[in-house]
Amino acid sequence: MILASQAAPNALLGELTPPGDKSISHRALIFSCLAQGTSRIRGLLDSEDVNATANACRQLGMTARAEGGEWVLEGVGERGLQPPDGPLDMGNSGTAMRLLAGVLAAQPFDSELTGDASLNRRPMKRIVAPLSLMGACIETAAGGTPPLRISGRPDLRGIDYESPIASAQVKSCLLLAGLYARGRTTVQEPLRSRNHTELMLPAFGVPLVGNCGVTGGSRLSGTSLQVPADSSSAAFFMVAAALVPGSDLLLRDVGLNETRDGIVHVLNAMGADLTIRDRRRFGGEAVGDIRIRYAGRLKAVDIAPDRVPSLIDELPVILALAAAAEGTTRLRGAAELRVKESDRLSVMARGLETLGVSLREYPDGLDVAGGPISGGRVDGAGDHRCAMSFCVLGQAAAAAVTVSGCENIDTSYPGFVADLTSVGGVVKT
Repeated sequence: MILASQAAPNALLGELTPPGDKSISHRALIFSCLAQGTSRIRGLLDSEDVNATANACRQLGMTARAEGGEWVLEGVGERGLQPPDGPLDMGNSGTAMRLLAGVLAAQPFDSELTGDASLNRRPMKRIVAPLSLMGACIETAAGGTPPLRISGRPDLRGIDYESPIASAQVKSCLLLAGLYARGRTTVQEPLRSRNHTELMLPAFGVPLVGNCGVTGGSRLSGTSLQVPADSSSAAFFMVAAALVPGSDLLLRDVGLNETRDGIVHVLNAMGADLTIRDRRRFGGEAVGDIRIRYAGRLKAVDIAPDRVPSLIDELPVILALAAAAEGTTRLRGAAELRVKESDRLSVMARGLETLGVSLREYPDGLDVAGGPISGGRVDGAGDHRCAMSFCVLGQAAAAAVTVSGCENIDTSYPGFVADLTSVGGVVKT
């Protein structure tokens, strides 16, 4: 449980470097496992989700050691994976489960992927169906959810897949399977999802076919990478500074990938005082330092469906910001939020209503009417992003906000409370 008390809110001042990007960390570990030779990764996120991926890669044969502020990973090559001695527990990580499913579907051994109660409720047909078109053999639980029981098929065939949804996890799963398949594998999406896999494959020596494709038999080689700070983690501090009078924060080394920078565009559209300094690249990933200062009450915006893929993980905290903005913020095209770690649309709606916010819920979004935020007790429903979003909104509430269901914050941001209090936030656990 977290108590965020702010009857007299403190200005948030100073600077910090948010933790490493979770999506990139998962990929760096999996790609390093499949690579021939040594990879050196700096800035890898230390969280429960990423640790689950690291443990799975160790069970598949990768060795890892910490050395001078970086992780040194010895890969086994794409044909060197060893059969795990039991089910691979992916904890709360849908990314790890879906990406590894693509790899394991092509191995000459059987395997099983499972997770915690939340992960084992999430939809997997979105990867099982296209993998089956490639010749994979995967059984799910009733309803198409985990655990995934995979009968390895080392003779997969490449496909040209038109995905019905914009999903980086689906896309990455198929590209990884495509590394083992005969011929070419390509993926097309209705909207562009995050492209970390497409940027990372060339860093490991695998050329892309077109914008989003691979050729079977391509081999990964060990490399060195710097993981940017996670823009999704930075988003909580960007919103907190925009909410609390007098705030002035500098967030360093934040990832600014063009498929992940929707939060910057939305904040600018709402009238935030946000500037980006020292734009540069860590490998293929754009990064920069973000300064955000309180600029008064922000304005409501309409968030269109084509913007959603670039800020899907930031939407809970954007909805929290909308609750305090002037006017009604409208979000559409976000039905994907209903099948995350929780039904995030429902969880955010119920919590905001508890705090006195007027809203209307739709199958794919919310209308949120901004106004004063009262105190109260809200439930994060075991969803790390919802829980942190309510905690951030609590910094600008008229009375204490108590947030329960916070137990999974460590899956993505173990240092959240320490970082928020370090810049002046009022948080009690």
